[in-house]
Amino acid sequence: MSVTGIDIAWARPSISEIKATGAKWVARYFSNDSTKNWTEAEVKDYPANGLACVGVWETTTSRATDGRAAGQADARTADAQRKAVGFPADMPIYFAVDEDTDWASVQGYAQGFIDVLGKARVGVYGGFRIIEGAHGYGIPYLWQTVAWSGGQWSSHASIRQPADTTLNGDADFDYAEVTDFGQYPRPSSTPTPPGGTDLPTPFDVWAYKGPGDAPDVHQTLQNIANEVTTIKTVVADLVAVKAELDTVKAAVATAIADLDALTKAGSATAAEVEAGVQAELVKLGQALGGIK
Repeated sequence: MSVTGIDIAWARPSISEIKATGAKWVARYFSNDSTKNWTEAEVKDYPANGLACVGVWETTTSRATDGRAAGQADARTADAQRKAVGFPADMPIYFAVDEDTDWASVQGYAQGFIDVLGKARVGVYGGFRIIEGAHGYGIPYLWQTVAWSGGQWSSHASIRQPADTTLNGDADFDYAEVTDFGQYPRPSSTPTPPGGTDLPTPFDVWAYKGPGDAPDVHQTLQNIANEVTTIKTVVADLVAVKAELDTVKAAVATAIADLDALTKAGSATAAEVEAGVQAELVKLGQALGGIK
């Protein structure tokens, strides 16, 4: 699969202009420059009109080589901006490596991002060496640019950015190569239907009805599905706890009955009673040995 998208910095094209490029998704920025950042209106309007959204953190050219503390600080700022414009808490965020460098020089910065967001929410934008290194580091979202790639395309890239532009040079073309490339609305966990991934799922159909459709319906459904899964897990845990408590109850009842019979036996000596108690305690401990 390959799904066309565009990334835009300062330009604010209309939805019709974006769609005219053939784009199905749009990437825009979190940064220290509010004039190129995502807006709350775009986060609402784009999905309501069938356009998915991708977020990338970008500041200065060499920022990604500034180490772990810099990565932590930038991740906190990026996540605050993500929340402010209305993206959900599970929204992945790419960070940009805008120079020709190797993975070792940016690994500390990447770890800072991971410290704040968690690895499952981190993506990296950069050239071939950066993408290969990030893949080896276990980062899930990998956006490769043709720049600094020496003509090589990584087989691990989630998104590929060739040298093509559109909208009078105000946007770059990008191509998503996987189902989940860090976009919002987040992709559904609905199983792939027969015939391949090009068929829409029920979540996809509802999420992309068109103008006027609430853009967060898809996320709401996903949240409900997640809650149902959590509830099922809790119920299963409670059933397991009840089974263990039943085991405890039966073991205690047996011990009490045995001790009662022993103490009622008129011929039992104190030593025999004491030995019996010790034996019952051992049996009780063995019966409860597997109880958590």
